[in-house]
Amino acid sequence: MPKAIRFHQTGGPEVLKWEDVVVGDPGAGEARIKHHAVGLNFIDIYVRSGLYPTPLPSGLGTEGAGVVEAVGAGVTHIKAGDRVAYAGGPQGAYCEARVMPAEKLVKLPDAISFEQGAAMMLQGMTVQYLIKKSFPVKAGDTVLWHAAAGGVGLIACQWLKALGVTVIGTVSSDEKAALAKAHGCTHTIDYTKEDFAKRVLEINGGKKLKVVFDSIGKDTWEKSLDCIAPLGYMISFGNASGAVPPVALTTLSAKGSLYVQRPTLMTYTATRPLLEETANDLFEAVTSGKVKIEINQRFALKDAAQAQIALASRQTTGSTVLLP
Repeated sequence: MPKAIRFHQTGGPEVLKWEDVVVGDPGAGEARIKHHAVGLNFIDIYVRSGLYPTPLPSGLGTEGAGVVEAVGAGVTHIKAGDRVAYAGGPQGAYCEARVMPAEKLVKLPDAISFEQGAAMMLQGMTVQYLIKKSFPVKAGDTVLWHAAAGGVGLIACQWLKALGVTVIGTVSSDEKAALAKAHGCTHTIDYTKEDFAKRVLEINGGKKLKVVFDSIGKDTWEKSLDCIAPLGYMISFGNASGAVPPVALTTLSAKGSLYVQRPTLMTYTATRPLLEETANDLFEAVTSGKVKIEINQRFALKDAAQAQIALASRQTTGSTVLLP
């Protein structure tokens, strides 16, 4: 019988259980896939902890890659035997096999492995909408990117460099600084040793920036606002250090009529055309060599709790995959 990681109550990594599950035939509009690799992401921790509520008991995870075993009535864009990948949709990717909405699946190019597909879909499509839609960057721009050595950060540094953008990235160690620079980050700031708001001004000739991309949340919020020029943008897309506390709108006016967005991948890929546009742009960036997907950690799927501990404690760099 296939197995999956499930949880019956919210809490720490210990609530994750390795259980037998029944995987039936796909219904109308559905597909059954056998996973070859599953993606690990911070959003999984938010769901497991209860920060992002979900009905219980529940599976976990929203990203994976594998082979279609069967499709239900009305499914025409994929067929049995196709290599596919996805990010988003119902919880439950931490499993050996599953039935899910077929509309969430995109065909994986032959040049991209299952592990790469599972590692890149959520993080890579996140970067795509952040730099192409949340704040469309242009050659010559300078941006601040927090957690530049993380999975999203390494993809972003490469893609932004290819677009002619200067990246100032925050990191937490010399090793992560070297990794970020090797992937296109122009300047790094060790936020554990330096005042990153002060260093941004020094690096940028005393000028503030048009945009900050922040996945850290609570710990970086205030100083990130201090890095933004009048009429600039704060793109807050994660809460790795905890949720941003309530914000007085007058703070944004006092700091220069700032814009704030809290985007999600779900919104930016809400329709099939949007999903295909975003995924195809990512596939082009990877297959052309502009972006290389770095898988620096691999865990057995049954060891998902240990993988989440490593991710939450910032012991990981690049992408991490879970292998069934």
